[in-house]
Amino acid sequence: MKRTFEEHKVRPVHNLDGLWAFHTVDDAGGEGRQMHLMAPGSWESHPDLCAYRGRGVYRREIELSAGANLLLHFEGVSHTAEVLLDGERVARHYGAYTAFSAVCSGVGAGVHTIEVRADNRFTRESALHIPNDYYTYGGLTRPVTAEEVADVYIRTLRCHTFREGGVWRAHIELALRNLSVHAREVQCEVTLAGARARIGARVEAGRESVCELDLKTPAARPWSPDDPALFFLTARLFEGGEAIDDMIDRVGFRELTVDGEKILLNGEAVYLKGFNRHEDHPSLGASLSVQEMNRDLDLILWTGSNTVRTCHYPNDRRFLDLCDEKGLFVWEEVHARGLTEEMMRHANFLPQSLLCADEMVGAHYNHPCIILWGLLNECSSDTPYGRSCYEAIIARLRALDGTRLITFASDRHYKDICLDLCDVVSMNIYPEWYYDIAPGDMADELKAWIETTSGRGKPLIMSEFGAGGIYGYRSPAREKWSEERQCDILSHCIEQMGSRAYISGLLIWQFCDCRVTEEVWAMRRPKTQNNKGVFDIYRRPKMAAEVVRALFAKVGEKK
Repeated sequence: MKRTFEEHKVRPVHNLDGLWAFHTVDDAGGEGRQMHLMAPGSWESHPDLCAYRGRGVYRREIELSAGANLLLHFEGVSHTAEVLLDGERVARHYGAYTAFSAVCSGVGAGVHTIEVRADNRFTRESALHIPNDYYTYGGLTRPVTAEEVADVYIRTLRCHTFREGGVWRAHIELALRNLSVHAREVQCEVTLAGARARIGARVEAGRESVCELDLKTPAARPWSPDDPALFFLTARLFEGGEAIDDMIDRVGFRELTVDGEKILLNGEAVYLKGFNRHEDHPSLGASLSVQEMNRDLDLILWTGSNTVRTCHYPNDRRFLDLCDEKGLFVWEEVHARGLTEEMMRHANFLPQSLLCADEMVGAHYNHPCIILWGLLNECSSDTPYGRSCYEAIIARLRALDGTRLITFASDRHYKDICLDLCDVVSMNIYPEWYYDIAPGDMADELKAWIETTSGRGKPLIMSEFGAGGIYGYRSPAREKWSEERQCDILSHCIEQMGSRAYISGLLIWQFCDCRVTEEVWAMRRPKTQNNKGVFDIYRRPKMAAEVVRALFAKVGEKK
């Protein structure tokens, strides 16, 4: 399943999880090593491919008992994908961390072959997937489905919740697509939180139409970490009185605003405390099971956290589903990390970034857990050209979704020229690790500088801070890379920065250790891992886990 719940009861869905025939592709384009791989899964999980960076081909068959319009849906393929049905190309896609689909009209009854050509090489065409401080795994890393859709079907369903006169309301948009050669008259029925509405629509041949409905939902109650109330949103499509398609999602009723230096959820100030987290596991790569995702979140909650930042890319929707259910705030961001101005001048950088923004917001809009959209972590926000890129992506995010707050994590201390563009200022700082300065002093100096810029008066999050600690390396000398030194630095950071009333959030780098690419990073990261995790790669707690748990219990009291 691609979600933690069923999305369809009318539309037939074929779950394509399981074993796929697979072979690598050699430099000449010929078939290499042949095997069977699990999907979803990272091909690095196979012992012969644990460090494979290259091309691979997945194949499997699907049998249809009757002719159908087939929608092939991929939650994530890393990081370039080409999809073929019965030898005919039906889709191409760039980006490991966003979903895409291909619609094939009038597929006949019988057995059909699906082929996916994946490529995780760092090529000249790739602006976002580059050697980085995390690993780009290969393969069908997220769930795959084949869905039989009617000639007119629901392509997207999105819901905006708001309060009016003390009552929760919902504005709902359905995008309907007509695959046939004739205009069609259909009826859309929507139910949510005990409310129901129905509207007719005409969809022209080969076109798309958007239906909009407003619902008053007095039975709704607000979503919050203390009470993560969720409600099923069900849309059904009728033609001639017969249900021909449906789509089911879950929504939470909540509003996000800013009041000076405070972030407000449903009118109440919230303090964000938690972790940055990569989708990474030593056995599973980027393809964690729902059970592993759930365990990660249970560990995060155990520390007293209420927030996860999905570094540095959109995350698996099942992870977001769990965050919805558990009441965890999420900062999700457009894929990019540490790009210089020269890298941002790559001809594909802006198109690939905007596509990622489109697909991220389009797929994840309904998740109440997401309160912040982020972008361009530690990129060139200190140059005029860099600013033009921030402007373009932020403008796209605001056009796609005007309900959430926007931020970006900056390391351009005292030089950033983009702070006017965001709703929340976020700074990555590593006092006592990269900088020989007390955390409180560094925060005070940064805050004083921010007040001289266009970021003055905005909420401030310390979006990254932390220290490396190698699991099991104990030392009475408390030198760097020892668990003791990691405890010392995290203690100083949380105690000192957590006492500053002007700070609205503390996000530790990072939840658990993760693999990095050898290119560029191997000599800077012991064991070819970013070892700043409070847990190690196997989720074993370091000494710092208990320290964070004790200190987070005292941070973020209402002030």
